[in-house]
Amino acid sequence: MEPLTIIAVGAGLTLVVAAIVIGYIVGKRIAEARLRSTTEEAERTRSRLIEEAKGEAKRIILEAKDEALELRRQVEREVQQRRREIERLEDRLQRRQDHLERRLEQLETREQRISQREKELAQRAEELTQLEEERRAELERIAAMSTEEARQELLRMVEQETREDMARLVREIEAEARAQAQERAREIITIAIERLASEHLAETTVTSVPLPSDEMKGRIIGRQGRNIRAIENATGVDIIVDDTPEAVTISSFDPVRREVARRALTKLVQDGRIHPARIEKEVEKAREEVEDIIIKAGEEALLETGIANLHPDLVRLLGRLRFRTSYGQNQWAHAIEVAHLAALLAAELGADVYTAKLGGLLHDIGKAVTHEVEGPHALVGAEIARRYGVPEKVVNCIASHHGEEEPKSLEAIIVAVADAISGARPGARRESLETYIKRVTALEEIAKSFPGVEEAYAIQAGREIRIIVKPDEIDDYGVIELSREIAQKVEDNLEYPGQIKVTVIREKRAVEYAR
Repeated sequence: MEPLTIIAVGAGLTLVVAAIVIGYIVGKRIAEARLRSTTEEAERTRSRLIEEAKGEAKRIILEAKDEALELRRQVEREVQQRRREIERLEDRLQRRQDHLERRLEQLETREQRISQREKELAQRAEELTQLEEERRAELERIAAMSTEEARQELLRMVEQETREDMARLVREIEAEARAQAQERAREIITIAIERLASEHLAETTVTSVPLPSDEMKGRIIGRQGRNIRAIENATGVDIIVDDTPEAVTISSFDPVRREVARRALTKLVQDGRIHPARIEKEVEKAREEVEDIIIKAGEEALLETGIANLHPDLVRLLGRLRFRTSYGQNQWAHAIEVAHLAALLAAELGADVYTAKLGGLLHDIGKAVTHEVEGPHALVGAEIARRYGVPEKVVNCIASHHGEEEPKSLEAIIVAVADAISGARPGARRESLETYIKRVTALEEIAKSFPGVEEAYAIQAGREIRIIVKPDEIDDYGVIELSREIAQKVEDNLEYPGQIKVTVIREKRAVEYAR
């Protein structure tokens, strides 16, 4: 190889080596620069995360303080509520004690009357003995009868008179027993109603769904009405889109369908995506949610009444009553109230408390399927209860509470009475409330129609009326006569449950000023 060639090759290798070295140095510096940039970015990220963590910690501390404050307020409200409940219980206990004292006085008076009656009977027996001796002597003197014949005639006459006295005494005892039985029945019913405290739930046949804006109505209707038709077909309700601002109305006499439609439409409005496929999906979800509510309502009814070991299908039917109404009265709440009332009445009368309570809870179970099965709800409910192994005594309570069958036990009569009380209580049903207001008004008008009456007030839910008279026109003896006359006129002109207490007040005041 020529020297020039060798030199050229050596120079090329030198250049290559120099280029590699320079490339390595440049790459190293670039890497160091990137490393410094990455380190600085990591430091800035670390600082920012620390600041965010501090802010989040402050927010959590503030939220904890707010929650603690709210918890303290809730505890204070609960303490106040418990205090009010204790005061109500004390007041009820005092009323019960007063009632027992009045009953004790009545019993003492009755014992005195019985003692007086025994004395009268003993005196009558002495008079009969004396009369027998006198007539025996008279018969022997006048009729010249033998002693045996006179004895027979005397016995016949005495027996006849004794039979008349016994018949009169039996009629008096029967009348007194009937009056005492009516008084005892009123007392038992009144005690049961006073011991039961429950709320009344009322439902309507329409439900409104709020909208964020009126523009949402167009989405609900959809192109050529396809969305609203899809909702109505899927739920079986009527969707009313009118001039009501930012709201649409769901109308249906089936409350379960109405609740399903309300839940589904609410979710569709919140999401904003409304089309037939999504409507079907949301309606299906809403049905599952309502089904869960029905089962929970049935279990809650069992828990509240203390009933156990009931068939799951009966529990589900009981929960469906949560969405059923009658004259505006919620049938789920009505069933629980009837169960409590029946149990209280059974306890007062010495009947089977559990049978009465279970019969009261299930007495309207047929209303859960009356739109599917023909026939009176009492007989339908009795057949359902029999199918699921409910005792025959309870089945008769269900079937007889409206008179479709004859009651075969005291518990069946108790359930019918408890059902009537629950439906007739003021405020339970809309029609009953109107009748109650009319009765109270008529009661005050009857009292004011008598001369000398200044004011009349119906109190205690119409169970008592207090009349204030003019003292210059009616004296103390007239007050007694007036109370009797008002009570008689109320009995003749009004129909009412239980009894009405008439209290007439006469007060004379003299006022003078010392100057």
